[in-house]
Amino acid sequence: MNDSPAASPTFADVNRDVLETLRPPGNLYFGWMCIVGLILTCGILAWTYQIYMGMGAAGKRTPQMWAMYITSFVFWIGIGHAGTLISAILYLFRARWRTSIFRAAEAMTIFAVLTAGLFPLIHAGRMWFAYFLLPYANQRYLWPNFRSPLVWDVFAISTYLSISTIFFIVGLVPDVAAMRDASTGWRSRIYAMLSLGWEGEHEQWRHYRRAYGLFAALATPLVLSVHSVVSWDFAMALVPGWHSTLFAPFFVDGAIFSGFAMVLILILPMRHFFGLSAYIHDRHLDAMGKLILVTGLVLTYFYICEAFTSWYSGDVFERASLFWKVTKSYAWALWLMYFCNCISPLILFSGRARRSPVVLYVVSILVLIGMWFERFNIIVPSLGHDFYPYTWGIYKPTIWDATIVIGSFAWFFILFLGFIKVMPSLSVVEVKETLPPPLKDAARAGHH
Repeated sequence: MNDSPAASPTFADVNRDVLETLRPPGNLYFGWMCIVGLILTCGILAWTYQIYMGMGAAGKRTPQMWAMYITSFVFWIGIGHAGTLISAILYLFRARWRTSIFRAAEAMTIFAVLTAGLFPLIHAGRMWFAYFLLPYANQRYLWPNFRSPLVWDVFAISTYLSISTIFFIVGLVPDVAAMRDASTGWRSRIYAMLSLGWEGEHEQWRHYRRAYGLFAALATPLVLSVHSVVSWDFAMALVPGWHSTLFAPFFVDGAIFSGFAMVLILILPMRHFFGLSAYIHDRHLDAMGKLILVTGLVLTYFYICEAFTSWYSGDVFERASLFWKVTKSYAWALWLMYFCNCISPLILFSGRARRSPVVLYVVSILVLIGMWFERFNIIVPSLGHDFYPYTWGIYKPTIWDATIVIGSFAWFFILFLGFIKVMPSLSVVEVKETLPPPLKDAARAGHH
């Protein structure tokens, strides 16, 4: 296997090294699956207890009925954004450094949206009544309010998931065909069905490229639209700290920021344990570090704008909400968010830090912590300290909702760990496109 980034792998090396990642899991992989499965089981048991006892078990009290579940919902939707950005937008701009990392990012998008989709059900309490949300004809005339941003969420996220899934599957087809050719027995038959008759003919490649470019163009505006719609859940309300025209670009930038951090958390262990340094180079890490730094600086600018306009506007409710967030019950969460999102990425101004897997990994973990607390700081303090003092309240997390939120991370990671053992986590086709042509072909081309 090619462990040295300096080595220039051949086409045969790419096939061998990528297919090597699909070998039966070893003890280390099995151990991680057991740990993640145990955490997921605890999350499922906590959810079961909450269904039995009611939403009070999760610490939900008026005025803070939106707490950790909606915080996590917005967080996971944000995580799903980097996948489409790396895949679609960078593909359209022909950024060559995307080739080795976009497959993991695309898978992350699908699994993050599937994780986010659990939280409206968890938040509903009795999730078997969720069919009330669907606009179907009935004699009770229970129709959703289509002017509500929560209904817009359903359309935006389902569209995003549909396009991202199709885009992901189309990109997998040539690689699945390579796995079909390298497999035997029942695996070969399954991959043969999934490869949709791919033989690598000229006509198939022509249609494949057209379809891939079309879905990339369709997915690109969704990066902006989906999280803008999610931000309107808050911006359309009159709650102090929410009613802001800044929220749409603010949320989109934060989503890309946290999404890139999650991509690094996924690809750095893959690079280390699968020996993929020949394909995931330092320049890939450098590019990712630069994007995290830039989006972090833009986010810092939005934080300054948000605080300045709340203070300078002279609106007594906005000012009171701001000062309460900065100095009172949840001040620790606000300052932790500022440190993780504004201060910690500044180390990435150093090129050496951007190429260090350890530094990138630590910064990425801090960024994810900061972005979760950003959503927490938007939702919980604003609801707990609104217009009327008699409605004020302090939300305290319980062991049950905390376990469910931690279990959602286990659900996400167990999906990803399963994916990298049944499908290629690197794109065989696109990695080959970045390599020099084989010597025989190159000599023939030079001769002509």
